[in-house]
This record gives sequence, C-alpha cells and structure tokens, in this order.
Amino acid sequence: MIRVGLYTSLFGWFLIANVTVAQEKPHNTAKPGDALLLPEKSVGAKMDYLLFLPQEYEKSQKKWPVLLYLHGSGECGTNLNLLKRNGPTKYVLTHPEFPFILVAPQTKGGFDDRAVVRLLDQIVNRYRVESRQVYLTGLSMGGGATWDIAAKHPERFAAVVPVSGVGNTGMANKLAVLPIWVFHGSRDNIISVEWSQKMVAAIKAAGGTIKYTEFPKSHHNIWAKVYDNPEMYQWLLAQKRRSK
Repeated sequence: MIRVGLYTSLFGWFLIANVTVAQEKPHNTAKPGDALLLPEKSVGAKMDYLLFLPQEYEKSQKKWPVLLYLHGSGECGTNLNLLKRNGPTKYVLTHPEFPFILVAPQTKGGFDDRAVVRLLDQIVNRYRVESRQVYLTGLSMGGGATWDIAAKHPERFAAVVPVSGVGNTGMANKLAVLPIWVFHGSRDNIISVEWSQKMVAAIKAAGGTIKYTEFPKSHHNIWAKVYDNPEMYQWLLAQKRRSK
C-alpha cells in the first residue's frame, strides 16, 4: 500500500477548490523555450518527469546543484505539459541560464516519498550532481509533500522551500536540522496560512533555522511571487549540506 501524508487527505478537495489554476495551453502555443524541458520516464520510480539541464552541462565536467520540484493538485495526471504552467518549470522557459539540474516528477494523485527518493537516486547516479546541493521545493499539494518528504529524509537535502503547504508539527524535530524557507499568502482560503505559521513556530521551538515570508493580502496562488524571484534561488545555492 502506498503511504500517504496528511497532504493527500486534502487532495480531492483541492481538485474542486483550487480554482486559481489557469487552463492548460494548447500544444500549438508552445514557446521555443519548451525544448529546454525534456520529458523523461523513470521505470524504477514509476514516474514520468520533466528534466532541465543547465546550458553549460555538456560543455564542462563540473557538478551541478539539483532542484527537485513537486507540483500542485491542478497539475496531476499524465500530461507533462501541465507542469510548465507554474513553479520553476515555468521559470526556466524564459531563464535558460538557470543554474540547477531541475527535476519535476508528475503524480496522478499524491506524491509517495519512496518513489520520489527513488527518482532522486536515479538522477544522482545518472548525472553529474553536487551531492551537497540537492534541494526540494513544492507548492500547494506539492508543498505538503515537501514537508513530508523532507521530514522523512532530511539527510538527502541541503535546504527545502515549502509553498502554501500542509505540514505536520509532530515532525518539527526532524525538520529542525534543515535550512527552510516557507512561503504563504495571508488570505489563503484553500490552505490556511495557519498551517505554515504553526510549522514555523514548531521548528523554531525545536531549535531550527527557518525563514518565513507571508505575503499580505495574497491568496493561495503565490507561485509567481515565489518562483519568479531570483533571491529565492540565490538563497538555495548558498545552502550546502555538510559532508559526512
């Protein structure tokens, strides 16, 4: 049986309530930058995903940071093009200089931490990855999955960025070892801002280092505010996991 976290219990509700997600664009309106995101299939993880490699990847032998991105409920399904309308997968279409290997798996109905970690293992084994710079982020349903996966596998990540997600304060001690930047809209009527406020308070009480940005007067859809901001990516790159 696939294990699910608290975020999946809200999945059905998100599909109905999350009216802020734009409609998918027809295929014939694809931008030239779409070619930067390659559709891939992981047999081992049983997940399809989009992959972005930095412009200089093939021209050098250096190792690169990895950003693992988990989408929201509106992008669930089997059409990888849906992932191009929000988050860093949208950002790279107009920013080909993006300095991360970007991995964006797609789920049909909730992220299983075992499958996501299995996919991450495959990426680390297949590409030149800087193991001290593996990062995790996600929005809405994917934000909840970010909390869950980071708590279950804190040793895998250098930093995490949950956006408008549901977390479990009972996991605060495990999360306290990670650099975390949390984002939420103060007027979110899909996932209450209290979810993030409680997580931030619990992690601080556990001795953790955590940044929190709450956008005043903003509702659930804060994706552009977060993922179009170069400062967030610069902060990620400054975080490095300690070598064993």
